[in-house]
Amino acid sequence: MPLKIPEYIQTIAPYVPGKPIEELEREYGITDSIKLASNENPLGPPPAAMAALGQAFLKLHRYPDGAAFELTQRLARHLKVAPEQIVLGNGSDDLLGMLARVLLQPGDEVLVPDPSFLMYTIVAQSAGAVPIKVPLKATHIDLEKVAAAVGPRTRLIFICNPNNPTGSAVRRKDLEDFLAGLPAHVAVVLDEAYFEFVRDEECVSGIVLLASHANVVTLRTFSKAYGLAGLRVGYGIMPGYLAELLHRVRMPFNVNTLAQVAATAALDDTDFLGRTLATVHQGLDFLYAELTRRGLRYFPTQANFFLVDVGRQAADVFDALLRYGVIVRSMGAYGYPNFIRVSVGMPEENRRFLQALDKVLSAEL
Repeated sequence: MPLKIPEYIQTIAPYVPGKPIEELEREYGITDSIKLASNENPLGPPPAAMAALGQAFLKLHRYPDGAAFELTQRLARHLKVAPEQIVLGNGSDDLLGMLARVLLQPGDEVLVPDPSFLMYTIVAQSAGAVPIKVPLKATHIDLEKVAAAVGPRTRLIFICNPNNPTGSAVRRKDLEDFLAGLPAHVAVVLDEAYFEFVRDEECVSGIVLLASHANVVTLRTFSKAYGLAGLRVGYGIMPGYLAELLHRVRMPFNVNTLAQVAATAALDDTDFLGRTLATVHQGLDFLYAELTRRGLRYFPTQANFFLVDVGRQAADVFDALLRYGVIVRSMGAYGYPNFIRVSVGMPEENRRFLQALDKVLSAEL
């Protein structure tokens, strides 16, 4: 007798990540590729984290610290919050799943800006909830429209700030006005995976709103600015009562030993973080200027990636760029059929992207 699978599970469209460099090189027969597709740190991992991992390898026969005491304490000091307000995850995706298990029941509604990070819809559906997509206003999350969509069955709202894939950010006054108008039964998750890159001084982190809002959760990650994407370390900052509930459903040992050690060391490597931000911001300014000179439209960003209008089918441009060993992301699945998403690389990688793009756009595809 076949297994009985809930309809809400069967209808989930799986998340499709960007392919690893090695797979694309095998598939296309290319070498010396550059990957500007997954919003990773172009500098690599932090030196302090690499150094700290040395002794940690000697403890791999032991289970990790299930409470991640050292990392939690270090984060609490860094963020000026109580350790009891922090929950760690195997990447922030892990926390999205915990929040769905704690806050959602079948039939509940979840508001999701569209387009935004695809995992919001997936975690909502996995709990049997109904994702309600709220279109962006141009490239920005339309908080007024999101607020208008709140109903009696709404339980959760996801706000990606800055938003992936558009790179736009929500400003403080808009966010505070939005939160003030929400009913008490609605939780808001502010996903700040790219917040370290923000240059708009009017943009505010949900962490500073923690004391005044009992229904706000802020998510952060070590995958982007801190260069530890391969180790998968994310964390949530939230009211203590909610953190305690997430710990009830959190899988034991969900953050491994190497990840805990590397993330703790990375927080102290302020030189690496400073170099990362300088590299990304200088790279953005350079790419903006060069694309403007070429007459190409792009969306300014508060993240380490941005969207470029290539004036034709982005999937074709993506494929053509691969022939030159340049990996970007086509945005057709996000509703931008003529746009590619480009992560900022090292200066030489940014120049190589432009050179390849010039060749591709000057050719008939």
